[in-house]
Amino acid sequence: MFRLSRCCLLALLAFTVAQAHTPALAQSYPSKPVTIIVPLAAGTGMDTLARLYSEQLSHALGKPVVIENKPGAGLMLGTAAIAAAPPDGHTLGISTATPMAVNQVLYKKMSYDPDKDLTPVYFYVKSPFVLVVNPALPINSVPELIKYARESANPMSYSTPGAGTSQHLAMEFMAQRFGLKVTHVPYRNSPQSITDIAAGHVNLGFAEAGASLPLIREGKLRALAVSSLVRLPTLPDVPPFGEAAGAPDFEAVSWHILFAPAATPNEIVERLHADMRRIMSAPDMKKRAADIGLLPLDSPPIDGIRTYVKSEQEKWGSLVKKLGLDGTQ
Repeated sequence: MFRLSRCCLLALLAFTVAQAHTPALAQSYPSKPVTIIVPLAAGTGMDTLARLYSEQLSHALGKPVVIENKPGAGLMLGTAAIAAAPPDGHTLGISTATPMAVNQVLYKKMSYDPDKDLTPVYFYVKSPFVLVVNPALPINSVPELIKYARESANPMSYSTPGAGTSQHLAMEFMAQRFGLKVTHVPYRNSPQSITDIAAGHVNLGFAEAGASLPLIREGKLRALAVSSLVRLPTLPDVPPFGEAAGAPDFEAVSWHILFAPAATPNEIVERLHADMRRIMSAPDMKKRAADIGLLPLDSPPIDGIRTYVKSEQEKWGSLVKKLGLDGTQ
């Protein structure tokens, strides 16, 4: 009887301490500056938007919010850094389709598990791409591009921020679907992959909208189509690829989701989710996202984000296998 009572007493004590700790943890957070890891270089649409909402998140949390760029390895360098950070809410990070839904099939080995090592916080935009070509090429539309690539004596070159990125898969999917001859030229970051198209070192690419818009407006890149099912407000005269190519089911967009390390306490994750909802639901913030070529949206609850990521893993994973790219990296 004594042992049973003692066990019950210890269990009750542990429960009481845990209950007391939970609100204390929420009230004391954050206790120092919060870092948001961006897995792309400065100047990309992802980076630009993160810097915009980080200012408001800093006001909400009462502590500085610092952006840390960690580009490289097909966005896996930054995503791995999020997964490896202490799970106390002071290190967050943005990740996207490539490191969360593609690379676990594309790569033989990864340093993190997308399902086990990260927890979603907030899903705030989809990121379409713009199909761009060097303006010196005699190509002014998607049908002209398809004809030119088919008839070219040498494969056309295309750039991406790395193997397995959404831009890479979008181009390979297009090439296989329309029988085009293309050669992949991977770069370490998105801005360089785009500027080399403008410089004429590479023929074309599916470029991140935020980073390519200035060059398109300056006439240094020619935009042929967008990879979303709808037109972008910033490029109203540029058709969706599916519409331009007569392939209405063609969509190749990425997305930006704010993540935390997996063991981050639920009360911190929920607080961050609520703060991000207030920030990203504001009309001004939605307009700012749209102005840099992104498609803003209202996030589902945290469990809904997990469900969405799972569906994206199935979608992109099956495409990687269909293209024969599984385990090639």
